Formats: sequence, structure tokens, C-alpha cells
Amino acid sequence: MSPLLLVSPVLLPMLGFIISLGFWKRPPLQRWINIVVSVSLVAVGATLVWAAADGEVGAVRLGDWPAPVAITFVVDRLAAVMILFAGVVATAASLYSLGGIDRRREAFGFHPLMLTLLAAVCGAFLTADLFNLYVWFEVMLLSSFVLLSLGGGRHQLEGAIKYVALNLLSSALFLGAIGLTYGMLGTLNMADLAEKLAAAEQPERFTPVAAVFITAFSIKAAAFPFFFWLPASYHTPPAIISAVFGALLTKVGVYVIIRFFSLMYPGSHPDAALVYETLGWIAGTTMLLGVLGAAVQTNMRRLLSFHIVSQIGYMLMGLAIAGAALAVAERPGLDEAERNAALAAATLALAGAVLHTLHNMIVKGGLFLVAGVVERTEGADDLNRVGGLYKSRPGLAAIFFVLAMSLAGIPVLSGFWSKVLLVKAGLEAQAYGLIATSLLVSVVTLFSMTKIWMYAFWKPAPEPSPIAESDRVSSIGTRDPRSGRGLWAMYAGCLILATGAVVMGAFAAPIVDYVEAAAANVIDPRNYFDAVLDRPQRLSTEATP
Repeated sequence: MSPLLLVSPVLLPMLGFIISLGFWKRPPLQRWINIVVSVSLVAVGATLVWAAADGEVGAVRLGDWPAPVAITFVVDRLAAVMILFAGVVATAASLYSLGGIDRRREAFGFHPLMLTLLAAVCGAFLTADLFNLYVWFEVMLLSSFVLLSLGGGRHQLEGAIKYVALNLLSSALFLGAIGLTYGMLGTLNMADLAEKLAAAEQPERFTPVAAVFITAFSIKAAAFPFFFWLPASYHTPPAIISAVFGALLTKVGVYVIIRFFSLMYPGSHPDAALVYETLGWIAGTTMLLGVLGAAVQTNMRRLLSFHIVSQIGYMLMGLAIAGAALAVAERPGLDEAERNAALAAATLALAGAVLHTLHNMIVKGGLFLVAGVVERTEGADDLNRVGGLYKSRPGLAAIFFVLAMSLAGIPVLSGFWSKVLLVKAGLEAQAYGLIATSLLVSVVTLFSMTKIWMYAFWKPAPEPSPIAESDRVSSIGTRDPRSGRGLWAMYAGCLILATGAVVMGAFAAPIVDYVEAAAANVIDPRNYFDAVLDRPQRLSTEATP
């Protein structure tokens, strides 16, 4: 992989940000810069996925410093596919913004801020050391806080304060854990750190530091018990901002959890079983509390925000099952068949976690965009104040139905296949408690999606009533909420993501093959180590170890 290709996911949005600043007083140009950068990121992501498909891990050391002190960007199968899907979400959102964001917010820098956020997300996917991961987290926090409060509405500022307070706590914990890590092992490069930890006489001494890391990452990912900031804030900004946040930001937290713990706690680590059992409890509780919170909501975006929390539990469930299976594979006295069965279960579980993350990026972003169209056309986002959309807007109803059924895991959409992988891996690993919880959560998810369908789309429209200014949704500013300006672009953004859910279901076989190969890369990271530490790569990691 060429160095320019490897840095392009960060370089393109940053260049777009700089160019957008040059056209500060010309928002129409900023809109098209946003679209061009987002589409370009899809092309770059697809190229990276193609380049990484054979198991090659690409790395570039910025400034030509030696490993492990260099600032290193690294791309394997997992990072490449995360960048591709981030580009798809960004493309749908940038197109949607042609009608889904008001002029006032555009004038205050909406498009440059979105490009900055996109650069930070890609930087987090690519970075190979903990301190630079912290830097990208801070760039994400800064840009997301401004986006969350953009417009200055009271409800937005309340949500933004809750959001930034918990995330600043996360950043402080993360920075403290970084300092402790450097003091203990003298490095922050994740590949170097993993090798030094594996060679340490007492690797379990790192576990208290890992507990600080998991606390910081759990706040970023909105996992139990630190999830309450998300449903308190994600429904307050314009729907397009909620969509990008819901699709990308928490997934960065999940990605980092997968990357960090798979490297630092392989099955051979003495505390691996304890760490992954703890993650299993976190996953199950996150799933359950998130979906129960969603079931009692009547505000569409608050309901969807609780579902973000719930779906994070599925992703952590896959990592927990995989880690526990790897710990079993390292037990003494196992024969070759038992060890291979445990490794296969671990690969399948991690593949399920990755596939569910990708599916949720598409579906959750699409559902928030649909909620934005409802707000724009009906002037409200409360289920008790809207209705009849099945007849008045059949196209929107069809898009919502596809996305909602995919979230619930109905065959043969994208959510079905990720849950099949997770349940199958759980059965092989005998994680019956997590399986039962995940199936129960799927049923309640279907109930809450049906609730939106029955209230917003199926029941007759309520009698028209004047909309109080304080009740106007934030995404439409002061103009008439029923204005048709740019509505076609909003529909197009929704349609892109709904199509993504259908495509992921229709072409499930090659996608599953790819994510299983990505999971195998993560479970056996020797190619990753060689690339990051500037050593010849000697392995060809296949779909199963």
C-alpha cells in the first residue's frame, strides 16, 4: 500500500476543512466540498479494503521516524472496512445536508466541523499508538461539542453540557491510563506494548490500568454503566448531527475496545478470562437497559438514542465471547480438535461483532435521518403528534420499514446475519446467558420499531394544530417546517443507507467471509506487529486460524 493511500482517509477531510475555511462566507461551496470529500473517502475506503483483502497490513511512519517512536498509521482488514463504512455514512449525511440543515448553522461552520469530525474518526481507526489515539479523541470531542451546541438553543446547550462533562471525564481517565502505561512499560505504541506485556514476568500487574482504559472507552462507547449521557444529548441537535454521531462516534469507542483488548489480552494472558467475563456482563447489561429505555419513549430520536446503547451491547458481546473462547483455547490439556473448535468460535464471535458494528453504522444513521425527514415534514418528532405517513409519504415509510426491520434482525437484512454469527458463536462457546439476553433484546427491539411504525406511519394523522415556537424541531430553524426545499436530498441520504442495509443482506456471504478474515487478523496479530514495528511480514492470515 502506498503511503499516500494510507494517509488519505485523514488527509482528504483535513484538506476539505482547510478549503472550506477559505470559503467561510460561501456555504453553497462548502456543501459541495463536503460531498466531494465524502464520496472520495468511499473510493479510498474501497481501495483500502481491496488492498487489505489478501491479509497484507500496510503501515506508514510519518516523518520517517523509526518504530516504535514514530507516529504510525496502520491499515488492516478491520481498519479498512471501518473507513469504507464511515465514508458511506458521511456521503449520505453530506447529501442529506443540502436540505437537512438550516442556513444559520451553515453560516457558523457546520460543514468544516463535519469534515474535522470525519478526519478525527478516520485518524482513530488508523492510529497505532495510544497517545495519538487520545489526540484524535480530543479532536472528535471538540468538533462534536461545537456541532452539538451549534445554533445555541437551550435544549441543545443542556444536552451539550451533559455530553461534554462525561466525555471530559473519559479523556481525563484515558490520559491518566496512558501515563501509567508509559511509566510501567516505557512505550505507547500498541504493537510494542502488546509484545512487552506478553514478555513481562507479571503481566497481570497491568490489569488495574486496563480497568481505567475500559472505563474511559466505555464512556466513549456509551456502554453500561456510563451510557446515560447519550440519550440525554443525542436528540437535541439537528437530526443530521444525531445521525452522524450515532453512526460513527460510539463505533469508534467499540473499535478501540476491540483493538486494545485483543492486543493486550490474548487468550494466553493470565487475566484474560476475568477481563472477558467482565466485558460479557457489561455487554448483557448494556443491551438490556438500552432496549428497556427505548421501549418507554415517545420521542423518536430519544427512542433511537436508547437503541444505540442497546446495540453497543451486541458488539461487546461478540468481543466477550471471542476473548473467553481464546482463553479456553489456551488451557493446558486440550487436544487439537478442542483447541481448533475454541479458535473457530472466537473467530466467529469477533466476526459477528465487526459485522454488527458495520450494520449498525448504516442502519442507525439511516433511522436518525428518517426521523429528521419526519420532523421536517410534520413539524414534530413526538409519536403522539404525527401519523398517517404510510399514506402521505409511502417512500419514506418503505425506507423506514427496511431500516427498522434490519435493526430488529429480521431475515434477510443486514442485522439478521450479524446476530446469526453472534448466536452461533455463543452456542459454540456455551455463553447461554448472553444468547438469551440478546434474543430477548431483539424481541423488544422489534416491539419498539413496531411502535414507531404504528404511531408515526400507520395510525391516522392527528388533527392539525399550531406548532409552538418552543416545540419546533432544531433541524429546521425558523423557516416553515413543511417547506419542500432540499427534501429530495434528505430522501436521497436516507435511501443510500437503506440500500446499504439491503445490499449487506443480499451479499451476506462475501461480506461474512471478509469480516471473518478481519477477525482472524485481529486474533492473530503477528502481521500487524510486523507492519507497525517495521519488520518483514511473514504470515498470510486466512479466514480461520
